[in-house]
Amino acid sequence: MTEPFIDCPRPHGSDRVLLAHGGGRLLQRLVERIFVPAFANSLLDARHDGAVFPAGSGRLAFTTDAYVVRPLFFPGGDIGKLAVCGAVNDLAMCGAKPLYLSAAFILEEGFSLETLERVVASVRDTAAAAGVQIVTGDTKVVERGKGDGLYLTTSGIGRIEHDLTVAPASVRPGDVVLLSGDLGRHGIAIVAAREELALESPVLSDCAPLNGLVESLLQAGIEVHCLRDLTRGGLATALIEIAGTAGLRIHIDESAVPVAEPVRGLCELLGFDPLYLANEGRLIAFVPGAQAEDTLQVLRAHPLGEDAQRIGEVRAGDPGRVTMTSAIGATRILDLLTGEQLPRIC
Repeated sequence: MTEPFIDCPRPHGSDRVLLAHGGGRLLQRLVERIFVPAFANSLLDARHDGAVFPAGSGRLAFTTDAYVVRPLFFPGGDIGKLAVCGAVNDLAMCGAKPLYLSAAFILEEGFSLETLERVVASVRDTAAAAGVQIVTGDTKVVERGKGDGLYLTTSGIGRIEHDLTVAPASVRPGDVVLLSGDLGRHGIAIVAAREELALESPVLSDCAPLNGLVESLLQAGIEVHCLRDLTRGGLATALIEIAGTAGLRIHIDESAVPVAEPVRGLCELLGFDPLYLANEGRLIAFVPGAQAEDTLQVLRAHPLGEDAQRIGEVRAGDPGRVTMTSAIGATRILDLLTGEQLPRIC
C-alpha cells in the first residue's frame, strides 16, 4: 500500500527523512526535531496526553487531536464517535473529569450531506454518553480531491478534582502495569472494513469513552501514578513513551496480555503485531504494587474493564527501555516501529 510522504529536511546537510502517514520512530523524530524545540515549555515537557495547568484554586486539563480514519464508518464506530472518545479519553488519562469539547469539521467539496448528518449525530450521541458538551466548533470546505471526504478535530477541557499528579513523571520503581482489556480490536476492525474482509467472527472496534472507568479508580482511592490510552502505536508505543519520560525500565509478560482469538488469527495471517495495533477503548494504569489487586477489582467491576490484567512492572535501571518475556520464555526488547502498521486509523 503506497502512501504520500512528508519531506522533513535535516537542520544541517541535505539529507531528508521521508515519513509516511502514521507514527513510529520517524514521526517521533519529526516531533522532536521541529515541534518540541519550537514550542518548548514546562507543560509540553510533561509529554502526556494533555496539558495540566492551574486555574484559580484548582487545576484544568486541555487536549486536542485530529482524526483522519479511513473508512469513515467501521464495525463498532465511526469518525464522529472516534473523535469524541479520543478527546474524552485524553482528558481522562490526565486524571481530569471531561467537561466541554470543540469540534472542527474539514469537508471535501461534494461530501454527502446525509453522511455528514450521520457523523454529526454520532458526535452528539457519544458526547451525551460521555457526559460532555460540544460548546464550540468550526467548519471548512476544501476543494474536491483535497480532503479525503472528512477530517475532524476535537479539543477538550476537563477539571481535576483530586490532589494526584497523574503523569509519566509520577511513575516509580515497584509500580505495576495494569491493562484494562484485550488488544487490537480497533486496528483489526479498521483493516477488515477497509479491505472488505469477510471474517467468520466479526471484530468490533473497542472505541469507547474511558472517563467512567478512570473515575471509578479515583473514587476508590487508588493512588494512580499514570494512565495512558493505547491509541496510535498501541501498547508497545505507549510503554516506550512512558519509560522514556519517567527514565525507568518497564518489563511486561507477553502471556499476560489478552488478545482475542479473531484478532490474533488475523494478525498472524497479515503479519501484524497486536502489541502495536491501535485501540480506542483500552488503557494502561501504573499504580503502587501494594494496590495491584484492589485496582484490578475496581477495573473488573466496570464494563470496560472486565478483562483487566496485570501485565508488568516498573524497574530501576536501563532508563527508557521496555522489555518483555515472550510466550516461549525469551526476553525481547520492544522498540518503536519505523513506520505505521496501518495508515489512516485514527
